[in-house]
Amino acid sequence: MKKKVSMILLSATLLGGCGHTEQVTPVVQTEPVTETQVVSEGEATPAAEETSAIEETPTVEEVQEVPILRDAVREKMGGFVGCEVTGFEADDPKVWEIITTHFERVTLGNELKPDALVGYSVTNCPGIEQAELNGEIIEVPVLDYSRADKILDQILAWNEANPDRQIRVRGHVLVWHSQTPEWFFHEDYDKNKPYVSAVVMDKRLEWYIRTVLTRYTGEDSKYKDLFYGWDVVNEAVSDGTATYRSDAENPGESLNEDRHGSNSSWWHLYQSNEYIINAFRYANKYAPADLELYYNDYNECNARKANGIAELLKAVKAEEGEPGVGTRISAMGMQGHYGMDNPDADEIEDAVKKFCAIVGKVQITEMDISASSSYNGSAEAVDRENERLRSRYNRIYYTLNAMNDLEGVEVSGITFWGTVDHYSWLQSRSNVGGGNTTGLPQMPLLFDGEYQPKPCFYVFADPKF
Repeated sequence: MKKKVSMILLSATLLGGCGHTEQVTPVVQTEPVTETQVVSEGEATPAAEETSAIEETPTVEEVQEVPILRDAVREKMGGFVGCEVTGFEADDPKVWEIITTHFERVTLGNELKPDALVGYSVTNCPGIEQAELNGEIIEVPVLDYSRADKILDQILAWNEANPDRQIRVRGHVLVWHSQTPEWFFHEDYDKNKPYVSAVVMDKRLEWYIRTVLTRYTGEDSKYKDLFYGWDVVNEAVSDGTATYRSDAENPGESLNEDRHGSNSSWWHLYQSNEYIINAFRYANKYAPADLELYYNDYNECNARKANGIAELLKAVKAEEGEPGVGTRISAMGMQGHYGMDNPDADEIEDAVKKFCAIVGKVQITEMDISASSSYNGSAEAVDRENERLRSRYNRIYYTLNAMNDLEGVEVSGITFWGTVDHYSWLQSRSNVGGGNTTGLPQMPLLFDGEYQPKPCFYVFADPKF
């Protein structure tokens, strides 16, 4: 299926974290803290044999009609294509047209994270109420679903009006060291008081997972058919040690900060991976059987860190069992925040094979490419960068499709971390969600600042590739 250029080439009017050490691949953190987004580096130097073998996609000038991205990816890869969106992006009608035209899956960039679900009241708990859990009354923070509901209602309305062009949602994220308020771990939800015990924290963990999953995927939820999967745990493996992320990742970062960029209060309280295992156990208990459950991480192609991720996946798999008893994990989320020249194809292949050998399936969950070190944003540089970006995405997509041809390997989808370049998190820096360490302008996505498809768009959207 194709759509005329005039229907998608829109006007240009706009409507609208943290450093790590001991990295082999570029330091790439993934999550924005506010409704802006962030990071990495690299310059394309494709191998001659790779270039000659796979760079056959057409230039923009050769394409008379704009293909529909979601249809082309289904035809070529057999999987879905998705994008990230936050509130201000969903309010931009030009972005909304791109999403509804080209993508069949959406991840909310911020709105389902713990800090958003307490109304971004990260310094102080917004209020306490009582809840029943396993026959016991416990005190819990008051949750605010308004930000998530606003976007989900918009998607729901689209789906009701367009039954043949459904969009489904990935929940992101239940358990994460960052963007979880520090007060959540303390007595009376006051970060100036002592930490609670692991027993008390476990009750809070179960209550939170039950509450969020029941609201959005429970039998009585109006959103119950909207979600296809949920990130249960995010970024729990250390860049520096390639073991579990600890409470001392960054010695300069106080555990008393409102929310963390590097250090994990989850680890500080449990001193083990118990919280990870229990998170997957509770997700399995309260999620519908057809809701996929994921572990999600970045720098996942770094061989050393990939080994650490593999150990986490094995630990979760070892506890698999029936709902209410054991864990469940459906796939590994490879975030895919890459540079122009790394990771290379062999590193991507090795990571895909490693993770599929444990959990059976991977998804690319936050795909973008950071700018070349020589890119300065000038008109001349844009043309060169577009060609580098097209070539880089071409090699990655070629590799992922080749992986799907292997027995025991499944790459079931690709989600891009945004739609248009000017909204990308790579344009800014956050002290808890990553950082644009180069200070360079970025053009990491499939659509440019004028909402136009870029040459790299056709790598994925041309079904003849």
